[in-house]
Amino acid sequence: MPVIGLLSARESGEAPQLTAAVRQGLRDLGFVEGQNVAIEYRFAGNQNDRLPILAADLVHRRVTVIVALTTPAALAAKAATTTVPIVFTGGADAVKFGLVTSLNRPGGNVTDISNLSIGLAMKRIELMRQVMPDAKLIAALVNPRDSAITASEMDDLRAAQAQLGVQIHFLQASTSSDIEAAFDKVVELRARALAIGSYPLFISRPDEIASLATRYGVPAIHPLRAFAAAGGLMSYGSDFADTYRLAGAYVGRILKGEKPENLPVQQSTKVELIINLKTAKALGLTIPEPLLGRADEVIE
Repeated sequence: MPVIGLLSARESGEAPQLTAAVRQGLRDLGFVEGQNVAIEYRFAGNQNDRLPILAADLVHRRVTVIVALTTPAALAAKAATTTVPIVFTGGADAVKFGLVTSLNRPGGNVTDISNLSIGLAMKRIELMRQVMPDAKLIAALVNPRDSAITASEMDDLRAAQAQLGVQIHFLQASTSSDIEAAFDKVVELRARALAIGSYPLFISRPDEIASLATRYGVPAIHPLRAFAAAGGLMSYGSDFADTYRLAGAYVGRILKGEKPENLPVQQSTKVELIINLKTAKALGLTIPEPLLGRADEVIE
């Protein structure tokens, strides 16, 4: 029975719908965990410095293929092996980080299912300005430990400052307790809103962050739909479940004999805007009709 090594930067049990999406992609190709394929799970607990040890352990166990969930996990896996096939998900530029040679012909042992999560930071600021056109100060939450994402995220946010004429105050969070401290800071700064970055630490905690936004009365926008569903004001980002399902399908194709060097980098282009109208009313905000018309879903 082939063995898949699933390497994640998250904590075990976080965002279970995403690992379930990987298994769904495998099922689409005829592979069912426990029947004709086994999965070895390794979770770094949001500590990226643990990823190299976990990746080396999977290689030592001679897994058939590694699916690395996030760019830091992919970098650790690639450093651990040049022979075991690797499929990874992430929004960072795979060519820039040396993970693949090109998008059409990845070469080597790595291929990617890319999402649009990184590069949407400016759009999230723009959406908040449409709701609050007089907002001059908006806070942005970033995770400095996740260097693979932070450089692109910060560049995008700085561009938003220049193009949208808004001041952005950068708040840092690397742990769950840091996230709550960031909300304290938003209130202290009197920032009109909070834009949450596309980091695994934040994406895996939509309910927790939505609860904090409600408690502090902060209008916030998050990359994941689950945030808006849990009471956050808005979400705008990739459909991560779709990305992970596609990754599972690529793993299935490799198990059937295809090589990652011949599997072009795919991009999951599904992006969704979710607005919680009930939360907007509770915050005393009026959502413009054109924005409501653009939304993929309005929660009332």
